[in-house]
Amino acid sequence: MKLQQHQAPHGADIDSSALIATRFSARFLDVTKASRALANLAGAKRSYRRGRGVEFDEVRQYTAGDDVRAIDWRVTARSGEPHTKLFHEERERPVLIALDLRRTMRFGSRNCFKSVLAAHTASLLLWSALDRGERVGGMVVSGNRAEDIRPARSKHTVLAIIREMVRCDKNNSDIEPLDLAEQLKQIQRIARPGSALFLISDFHDGLNPGVLQTLRRLVQHVQITGVMISDPLERNLPTAGRYVVSDGAGRSALDTGNRKLVAQFSAEFDAHVQALRDAYQGLRIPLISISTDQLPLTVLQRYFPPH
Repeated sequence: MKLQQHQAPHGADIDSSALIATRFSARFLDVTKASRALANLAGAKRSYRRGRGVEFDEVRQYTAGDDVRAIDWRVTARSGEPHTKLFHEERERPVLIALDLRRTMRFGSRNCFKSVLAAHTASLLLWSALDRGERVGGMVVSGNRAEDIRPARSKHTVLAIIREMVRCDKNNSDIEPLDLAEQLKQIQRIARPGSALFLISDFHDGLNPGVLQTLRRLVQHVQITGVMISDPLERNLPTAGRYVVSDGAGRSALDTGNRKLVAQFSAEFDAHVQALRDAYQGLRIPLISISTDQLPLTVLQRYFPPH
């Protein structure tokens, strides 16, 4: 499939219209059914299969996004308020995203910033899940604030998450950000047992003991897939020369003519990624890698091909 230009992430700022447009591309993904390639990353068999539940579970008051076909008309007539029948599989199959838009994500040397790529990837996953009848929800983290949006089977939920992405991107400040462990603790508020959670980050602090401890607890009842966002410059320094680099607060000189420095730089990045893969595989969490010089749809199709 040939993508139109506007469907490829680009630029330094998250654009809501571009994220809404990913709904067409998302039809070429099926995040409810993972491939063997994803199972191999996790080091164990995993199943995302879902079917419309046949085992009745409970009746609760109707909320926006519920399937109108599941309305219990008898209880609705008796109570005077619309109520919905819940089935075991439906209640346990929301698809959630936890999107990291902290300061380290605002970097990129190719098509876009990592933050833009992450938002684009999250949108593809959400639209794909929604188009296949799943409840979708999630949380966006930026600075010391994390906003969660509870899952519902509605395009308005996806649009609300997209608006939150844009808001966080515009309001990204120098406030000390939440670490990944805190982000994961907060997602537990909406991650019911059996949920599928996509954790999208650059994982610069993904090996912190608090992160691994929280993941170890969360993965007991939530199916987690990590999506690691990176940029080629994080591994390979530019051609030999002297460059001025900045972290937004100060500047320093970088001499890439120093071969030892260049080799050490690449080796440290590779070691970090391998350590992440080993640690997460030990938790049965697959880690998908997407770089700013790649099309996220193409990468995701390797693991969630359409059926």
